[in-house]
Amino acid sequence: MSIRRRDTLLFPDPPVIAAWAAVGGKKEGEGPLASAFDERIPDAGFAAEGCRSWEQAESLLQQRCIRRCLRKAGLRPQDVTLAFAGDLQAQCAASNYTLRALGVPFAGVYGACSTMAETLCLGAAFAAAGYSERTLAFTSSHFCAAERQFRTPLLYGGKRTPTAQWTATAAGACLLRPAGSAGVPVAAVTFGRVQDYAVRDINNMGAAMMPAAAATLLAHFGACGSGPEDYDAVITGDLGAVGSELLYTQLRREGCELANHLDCGCLLYDRDEQPVQAGGSGAGCSAAVLGAYILPQLQSGRWRRVLFVATGALMSRATILQGESIPGIAHAVELIAPKGEREG
Repeated sequence: MSIRRRDTLLFPDPPVIAAWAAVGGKKEGEGPLASAFDERIPDAGFAAEGCRSWEQAESLLQQRCIRRCLRKAGLRPQDVTLAFAGDLQAQCAASNYTLRALGVPFAGVYGACSTMAETLCLGAAFAAAGYSERTLAFTSSHFCAAERQFRTPLLYGGKRTPTAQWTATAAGACLLRPAGSAGVPVAAVTFGRVQDYAVRDINNMGAAMMPAAAATLLAHFGACGSGPEDYDAVITGDLGAVGSELLYTQLRREGCELANHLDCGCLLYDRDEQPVQAGGSGAGCSAAVLGAYILPQLQSGRWRRVLFVATGALMSRATILQGESIPGIAHAVELIAPKGEREG
């Protein structure tokens, strides 16, 4: 059973991420993590698959990623006992159509760009409690689908500001199993609380999400009796360059130096070579970095303890047009290397 300390669940017998996969689009396949993806999709529209829309293409992106993950685990879709999933489309449409194809029990989740961490938190809790034996946690984003929904159609050709971030065309999937299974253990999770510092600029998601990242980090450190120095890396997703600098400043004011911080929005792309402004974003950004970079580092023992904190901006196009501010949320997942690797 888990131990609850306010917003944090600690797992004395940690559930594990038994298998995972990461799939990226063309731009992601040209970035620093290109060789680590399980699959790179050169055509984001999936024209060869007969797709008629970007939204339909995103569902196929998810399905390709899930198939890769399940193949690694030696499972079929019918072996999955529960799926937690979501995406950036209205009513999580991409995930809905994906689960229509899979035909497994499904709980839809919307956490914007924090969705990967949120599904992992829920999946780990269910696995630890014995409620689900083989749990899928996955998410995605698609640049064209997201731009159409949240900003303006691509054909409009709007100028992107320096604080803007590039929505990743990418997906990530994890299969969670109860304690005792092989894989990367989930030691603890912290469910975030909504924070709102009255940021209204839809082209500055880093600033809008930073307060939530800071609040969840401090809450997790307090519950676990830890600090940044106790981790090989503290990894946010996706504050980008702007939000990351704001996070350093905010935590320094709280007496917390974040010297070992990385951000998924800065890891996925090469900002010097790729025109992504402040970095990457989108639910698929942190999900893909988790599968392509973070989990392999833990599995190999190169890292022994990591805090993964995905952040999300909880607005809609309607609320932005109404002049509302942008609330943020962040959820934390503490990951540790497999026992043999930790002891080695």
